[in-house]
Amino acid sequence: MSVSVTSSVPVRGVARWLVPLCIGAGVYLFFLGVGDIMLRDSDTLWQIKIGQWILEHRALPTTDIYSFTRAGEPWISSSWLSQVLFALVYEPSNWSGVVILTSLAIGATAAIFVHLLEPYLEPARAFLLVTPLLFMSMGHFLARPHMLALPVMVAFVGGLLAAADRRTAPSWLLLPLMALWANLHGGFVMGLALIGAIGLDALASADRKDRFALAARWAVFGLAALAAACCTPYGWNTLLASAKILSLGKLLSMIWEWMPADFSSLDLFGASLLGLIAIGYYSGLVLSWTRILLLLGLVWAALNHVRNIEAFALLTPLVLAKPFAEQLGVTRAVALRAADARSSFAVSAIAALAIVAAGWSITRSYATPYRYAFIGNQSPAAAVDVLERRHAQRIFSTAPIGGYLITRNIKTFIDGRAELYGEQFVLDYFDAVEGKNVETLLRLLDTYRIDATLLNPTVPASRIMDHLPGWKRLYADDVAVVHVRDDTPLPSPSR
Repeated sequence: MSVSVTSSVPVRGVARWLVPLCIGAGVYLFFLGVGDIMLRDSDTLWQIKIGQWILEHRALPTTDIYSFTRAGEPWISSSWLSQVLFALVYEPSNWSGVVILTSLAIGATAAIFVHLLEPYLEPARAFLLVTPLLFMSMGHFLARPHMLALPVMVAFVGGLLAAADRRTAPSWLLLPLMALWANLHGGFVMGLALIGAIGLDALASADRKDRFALAARWAVFGLAALAAACCTPYGWNTLLASAKILSLGKLLSMIWEWMPADFSSLDLFGASLLGLIAIGYYSGLVLSWTRILLLLGLVWAALNHVRNIEAFALLTPLVLAKPFAEQLGVTRAVALRAADARSSFAVSAIAALAIVAAGWSITRSYATPYRYAFIGNQSPAAAVDVLERRHAQRIFSTAPIGGYLITRNIKTFIDGRAELYGEQFVLDYFDAVEGKNVETLLRLLDTYRIDATLLNPTVPASRIMDHLPGWKRLYADDVAVVHVRDDTPLPSPSR
């Protein structure tokens, strides 16, 4: 028997607009309060620098201009719009704008998530669900382009699933979302892939006589979404650039965000997988084979690369919401007269303005200049000052420090753009800095005519440099160690 849950009309109408907004505002304020956790990745530095370059030159980069190892080689920025937005809100020595923008994206994601679950789950329960899901993803909540694309991802995939639940084709209004996603971050490729998977689910649940027409409509939408994804300044090259990172082979398992999930200790992701299995067994949840494929795809993606954990966390509930609600016999009926709808909309609009005003007031009073600071161990200011006084031109540094060098207008040996440098180059870099192959370190120093090294004190290469002939330690602090070529002539061999 189906259980229908119906709320009073005016309250129900207000809640439909107000509750997701309240939850989103609460999430925004929480992350505003812990904003320093978003400022711990050096990629943020070069992302902002590229945004500043785009604004200054009113053009987009097509070749590398930031390194001396790949200078002039083809490179495009598939996250150009996010970089521009970060550059617009950034002020030197004041990270408040960057934290506010990233927190707004997380709050918007939470609000959209709750709104999409609204037909199947009470808002209070949706809030209890989204809270641990956000904590599960916090390891990847950084001030970087993927965060600005997060609410777009949830809205786009949620719209696809809503269409599949209704056994109809997706709304054409989703196409601008795809275009926006493609300009914000390269993860839009996942959205294109999900069109086929979710479309298959819609066809499997549709009446046999309607499947051909529905398949044609989904196919047309898929082609239109592909065209929308190319509505960027780079056109088709956006697709190629976004897929290039996946060609890095063995290297992907060495970059933190592309590493497979680690189950050596229990974390929220592992607990969620176990809980998902337990709920499935306990409730006897039965899914269609197409939804099983969708679920397995999200699990596989999260297991394969930790950067996909947030997609698993936010999209899995959307995949399971309708079948779970139908199996438990819980539906939420809504009946709203036109007059009540107008009244509820007016109340909701006033309440929404009040929430926005309160949020803005709290933001102005809390997110003051110098409230936040970028992590210091990736910003070796004193060491770079020493190198600038020495006029060092070709500096061998670790990739995280490379992001800081870009902000100082110093050409880098390597930075966070692994797709630019290629698999073999980055593998050689790892072998060199981790001390796995001293010959590789020596080869890189000679091949690229390195005149100084700038390394974290904890990496083995910084200790190896102390013993290399022709090199001397010039400077060291808790953040970085500097070695330069020793100009002192070697003693003549004894006769």
